[in-house]
Amino acid sequence: MVSAAKLRRAQDAITKMRPYARKLQEILSNVSSSLDSTEGKFSAQREGKKTLIIAITSNRGLCGGFNNNVIKEVTRMAKEDFSGHNVSVLSLGKKAADIFKKTKYYTADGFGKDVHGIWDDLTFDNTAVIAQELMDQFESGDWDRIFIAYNAFKNAAVQIVTTEQFLPVAPPENHGAQPANLDYIFEPNKEDIVERIIPNSLKVQLFKALLDSRASEHGARMTAMHKATDNASDLIKELKLTYNKARQAAITNEILEIVGGAEALKG
Repeated sequence: MVSAAKLRRAQDAITKMRPYARKLQEILSNVSSSLDSTEGKFSAQREGKKTLIIAITSNRGLCGGFNNNVIKEVTRMAKEDFSGHNVSVLSLGKKAADIFKKTKYYTADGFGKDVHGIWDDLTFDNTAVIAQELMDQFESGDWDRIFIAYNAFKNAAVQIVTTEQFLPVAPPENHGAQPANLDYIFEPNKEDIVERIIPNSLKVQLFKALLDSRASEHGARMTAMHKATDNASDLIKELKLTYNKARQAAITNEILEIVGGAEALKG
């Protein structure tokens, strides 16, 4: 019931954010592809093998496979997609941190001890602090690539494990269509676009992923608790039937003993 009440607000938040984030991401990709290597510091493709994966999970359990699905996907990426790379995992959520602390991938450098507190007060300003730190670390060469793994919200019963490239900014995908017109008019100038628009777009991308994950968490928890209630009801029915059968068998045995004793006295 609590998750159902929270789900409505979380669903409204991600539904309103998606069109804005999608269009901003499209503009971001197009603008980045039109910049040269010196201007596009966040779109520079590197040959290095230092990869950071951001695993977005919840701080609490009792939400079905919500957390495990992300943890499995991040583990698969680290072992298969980036095999032989220097892979680290930043956990935004205690459930992922509890698992990856036991592995060689866990990292929390530069993000403070209370990075999981983002869920206590999920706002754009709090998200922007983490996103800015990620951009600073990428710019300084700490990471060559940064990916985000999270549950995308579809509906209360369906959450889709999604991975996105956070940095460097990926070029636009045309999927066989004609290339997009990249002849932009920059106002006031191209430098301001690079210094303001692109960092803000990356902050919005991370914030959107967190909103998606929060809505997915409430949906998954509501579904998990609903299934648990149904399973408990079925179990109660089965136990009650078993109890009644055992009780009836005990009563029948007592009656047979009484009848047998009476017959023995008559004899």
